[in-house]
Amino acid sequence: MAEQTKPQVPVKEEIPAMFKDSFFVAGKGGRRAAVALPIAVIIHTVLVAALIVLPLLSVSNLPKIEITSAFLAPPPPPPPPPPPPAKKASTAAVKRIKPVQAQSSFEAGKLVAPVDIPTEIAEEQISDIGIEGGVEGGVEGGVIGGVLGGVVGGVLGGVVGEVEAPVRAIGEIKAPVLIKRVEPIYPDIAREARIEGIVIIEAQTDIYGRVQTVKILRSIPMLDRAAEDAVRQWVYEPMVINGRPRGVIFTVTVTFRLK
Repeated sequence: MAEQTKPQVPVKEEIPAMFKDSFFVAGKGGRRAAVALPIAVIIHTVLVAALIVLPLLSVSNLPKIEITSAFLAPPPPPPPPPPPPAKKASTAAVKRIKPVQAQSSFEAGKLVAPVDIPTEIAEEQISDIGIEGGVEGGVEGGVIGGVLGGVVGGVLGGVVGEVEAPVRAIGEIKAPVLIKRVEPIYPDIAREARIEGIVIIEAQTDIYGRVQTVKILRSIPMLDRAAEDAVRQWVYEPMVINGRPRGVIFTVTVTFRLK
C-alpha cells in the first residue's frame, strides 16, 4: 500500500532577536514608508526655504543708508571780451597838432603889476633865538644862546684845524656844567618789580658839549638802557683849554627812585 505523502508545511526560519531590527520585511508597512519619504523631503525643503527667506524679509536689521545731497554752483560767467583796439590817429591829423607855447609877459629888469592885488600881507615869522653876528642858516648841533668862546663863522675858540683828544675830568679839570638835562623814563618792568637804585655812567662829550659815547660803570640790568638813552640827550657847556676846544670824559649818576 502506497504511503500517503503529507503536505509539506513551510518551516519558518527563526531569526535571532539581535537581527530583527536589521531586516525589512515587505508587507503592510511598505506602503506607509513609500508615502512618508516624499512628505519628509517636502517638510525639510520648506524648513530650509524658511531659514533662507525669513531673514531676507526682515527690515528691522537693514543697514542705514545715509543720503547726502550736493549742490553744485553754476560755473562763473565767461569774462567779457577785450575792448577793441583804439584807432590810430591819421598822420595828417597828427601833423596839424602843434604844441602851444605860453607867452610870458615878464621881461627881465622891468617891474610888472600883478594881476590880483592882495588885500592883506602876511607877517613873516622871525625866530627869537637868533644871535647878532651868528651864521646865516645856523650851525648843525648849535646850542641856543651860543657857546663859550664862539666867534663869527661858527668856529669854536677861533681855532681852525684838527681837534685835540678829549681830556679826563681829574684834579684841576672839573666836569663840565650841565645846561640841558633829560630825565630818564622809568621802565615798566622795573617799576612792577619795585627795582630802584643808582646807575653810574662814564660819558664823553665833543667840542660842542654834546654827549657822544657812554659806558656803564655801575649796572642795574633793568635800568641801564633807560639811563643811557637819557644821558645821550644831555648837553654840557663846552670845555675850552688854552683857547682850544676839548672834549671831556667824566662820570655821571642817574638815580631811579619809586614815588
